[in-house]
Formats: sequence, structure tokens, C-alpha cells
Amino acid sequence: MTSTRSSSASWPLGLFPALKLLLHVLTIPGYGIFRDELYYIACSKRLALGYVDHPSLSVAVLRVVREVLGDSLWAMRLVPALVGAGVVLLVGLITRCLGGGTWAQVIAMAGALATPIFLALSHIYSMNVFDLFFWAAAVYALSRIDPAQKALGPWIVLGLILGLGLNNKMSVLWLGFGLGVGLVLTPWRRALKTAGPWVAAAISGLLFLPHVLWQVANDWPTREFIANATTEKMVRVDLAGFVRGQLDILGPGVTVLVLLGLFFLLRAPNALPDLRRMRLLGWIYLTVFVLLVLNGTSRSFYLAPTYTWLLAAGGVGFEWLVQRWSRPVRLGAGALLLTVLLGFGAVALPMVIPVLPVDEFVAYAEKLGSTPSSEERKEMGKLPQFYADMHGWTEKVAAARQAVDLLSTEERAVACLFAENYGVAGALEHLGRGGEPGGLPPVVSGHNNYWLWGPGTCTGEVLVIMGGNADELAELFESVEHVATVDCTYCMPYEDEKPVHVVRGPRVDLAESWGLIKHFD
Repeated sequence: MTSTRSSSASWPLGLFPALKLLLHVLTIPGYGIFRDELYYIACSKRLALGYVDHPSLSVAVLRVVREVLGDSLWAMRLVPALVGAGVVLLVGLITRCLGGGTWAQVIAMAGALATPIFLALSHIYSMNVFDLFFWAAAVYALSRIDPAQKALGPWIVLGLILGLGLNNKMSVLWLGFGLGVGLVLTPWRRALKTAGPWVAAAISGLLFLPHVLWQVANDWPTREFIANATTEKMVRVDLAGFVRGQLDILGPGVTVLVLLGLFFLLRAPNALPDLRRMRLLGWIYLTVFVLLVLNGTSRSFYLAPTYTWLLAAGGVGFEWLVQRWSRPVRLGAGALLLTVLLGFGAVALPMVIPVLPVDEFVAYAEKLGSTPSSEERKEMGKLPQFYADMHGWTEKVAAARQAVDLLSTEERAVACLFAENYGVAGALEHLGRGGEPGGLPPVVSGHNNYWLWGPGTCTGEVLVIMGGNADELAELFESVEHVATVDCTYCMPYEDEKPVHVVRGPRVDLAESWGLIKHFD
């Protein structure tokens, strides 16, 4: 093992992304479609410059995928599989830029392949897997910049990546803030005297401006969404709880490697000039960590994108530590660490990708001492929320169809479906083809962007309400009829045993009362 880029081989850059892609392609079906995937599909049918709970880039990509490849789960989940493979590739490229040779790349990319949170986020379609990619791409671009040079090209590339990342998820602002801190606290501050950083900031800001204007035009809905989620939805997390969360999303082997990477980023010896030059990456991590802890309700996976470069630095640090040992000992140490990383990854695999039948998973989780959990204020059932949110959607659609079949022809012509949350609304639209010829009636909801889309042509004259309390509904409608009950064993408890009501004769006009049903969270 050596720590020079000239001695590094290229085969790890092909092998590990290929293994990552293969793993996800083989497990695409899983337990079925995920709650947020249903919502993303609904958003992709209504392209805009923004949405209540996320910017527009991931939605626009999904629209292209749907137009080209269709609406199948395979088509949709192929994208996060490819993006996840790209993340592993970027970890290898960052490792090279930090001075890592072949073994450093192997260790770092094996860690990226085995990281539980990376596996989970690469299994479903969401903005989060793109977020991993954009953070890693930004750091790769940053690592290729010489702060002593005045060349604008690399800074322009960084600005473009940050701008695209912001249009995917606003958490890239944390990266930008951390980068600012790193520039000030390290010798990179010399770059602040050149045009480069300011050009990068201007480019990213200009790319993000259309979404900001959308926020202004819609009265800053994301601000309201964040405030409600923080105060009403998310569980309070202290420093100890947040640290435990990092151990959960990384696993023991990867945790050791990223801690090694953080140490070497902050205390790199002179013998590792490329790693020493990028000390600001350590400050970026610490800054984002502190920001999330101070927030008090941050989910554990919010910090996940930072581990791409800590894995890379850990690989370089490990390679340097063992380079003075004899070749057999070096190989043995590398093989041992590789076995630990992949071994713990294999143990965690059923917990983050649904590779086992549900009953077998429940038994497996019990053997590991893992109990269903959520970072939201929700009652838990037999499955953790990540898996529970892949269940119950066909049952919801079946109950809605049962209710609609009871309507007369005249009532069907004016009927709408009302869903309590975007998951149910998305299921009725996508799986039940709500609002399409031959499908269920149009779907409305007061949850997140469904509220912004409004009631449309729905008058409320006849509504099929998925959920609700009969006594409360009786105050709003002249007729309330309980026609079905949703039974979904493995879904989230708040989705199970939900009544389905057909209501008629609204006492209040739906359009006039639309503002009262809004809930952003």
C-alpha cells in the first residue's frame, strides 16, 4: 500500500459502483411503493418551480423518467439505484483527490457500499439520494480547486453543483454555510481575496432564485412547513440522542472509518499533503453537525451526506497508517477491515432494504434486539416506519373503490375523494388512477402541496372521505354514511382500521372553507 495517487488503480472505481447498482436492481420491488414515492408521482404530474416540502429538481427528473420509461416501480427505482452507484463512485474519486491509492479507494468505497443509510436512501425515489450525490459532487469539485490560483473554471463548476443541489433540497444551505466556515478557519481563506468563491456563490444563488421567487409568490409555504414539522411532528433530540442516531445509520464498522477520517482531516500529517490541504472538509462536517444538534429536532440522516468525504479521508488515513508495515501484515489488516465493513453491512442489509419476507424480517429484527421506531411522534406497529410506509396502499384503494361502487351514476359524476394525507391521496391517484377516465373520482387533500393545488372542480356535494370522525363530519354535512374500513396489518397504525365515509350535502361550501383544512407538516 502507498498513499500516492500515481500508484492507484482504476478497477475499484468500476467494481464498487457496479456492485452497488446490482444490489439495488435485484431488490427494487421490495415491499412495494413507498409513501413519499406516491407523492413525488403526484407532484410530477403538476410541474412547478417548487412545492411545499421540497424544491423541484427531483420532481422534474421523475417527470422525465415517467415520460420515457413509464410509471412502473422498476422504472422509478432504477434512478436512485444509479444515483446511489454514482455516490460510491464519487467517494472513490474524492479518495484519489485526497491522496489515496488503491487500498484507500477499496476501503473507502467498501464503506460507502456498506453504509446502512446510503443503502436505505438508494432504495426509494426521493430527493434524499440526489442530496447525497450533490454534496459528494460539490466536495469532489472543491477538492480539485487550488485556493492559491485565480482560475474561475473550477469555482464555476462548484457553483453550478451547489445551485442544482439547492434546487433538489435546501439542506445544501448547510453545506454552503459549513464551506464558509471552513474557508475562514483554514488557509483556504486566501481564496476569499479572489473572485472564485464569490462567483460560485452568485451562480448557485441565481440558479436557486426561481424557487425563492416561487416561495415569495406562495407566501413562503416551506417556512410554515418547517415550523409545523419542528413543533408538532418531529421528536426532540438532544446531543446524546443525535450521536446515537449517527451510530444507527452508519453501523459499527463504518463509524470507526468515518471517525478515523475526521481525525485525519483535522490532524493530517505533513506526509499527506493532499489530505492536509483539505482540512476545511473537517470543519464543514463539524459545522453541519453543530447546526443540526442546535436545531433540536433534526433527523439522524440529515448528516448522512457528510460521510461521503469522511469515508474517503478514512480510507486515506488507514492506508497511510499501515504503509510502514510488511506487505503480508498490510494485506491482512486491509482484508480484516474490509471484512468488518462488508460484514456489518450484510448484517444491517435486511434492516434498510426489504430483502426478507415481512414475517422473517420481524423475527430477524427481534434477534438483533431492534424494535420498530420512528423519528416522528407516531405510534409504531410491527414494522419500522420506513417499511410500514411501504404497506397499506392497495388496501386504501380497495376501500375507496368499495365506497365509490355504492354511489349512483349521478353521484359518481360529481363525487371526489378526500384524503387526510399525501400518502393516501397519492395512492388513490396513482394506484387507483383518481381523476382519470376509468379510474376513481378526482382526489383532493389539505396536506402539503395538495392544499396548494386546491379543490379544483370538486364542489363537496358528494365526498368519499378516507378517515374522519362521524360525529365531526355530521356537523359539516347533512348525510354521513360509514361504508368501509381499511384493514392493513403492516402499515403505520394511524393508517390502519380507518373508516371510509360517504358524505353528502355540505353545510359549508368547500372552496370557501378550503383555508381551514390546510396542514403543512
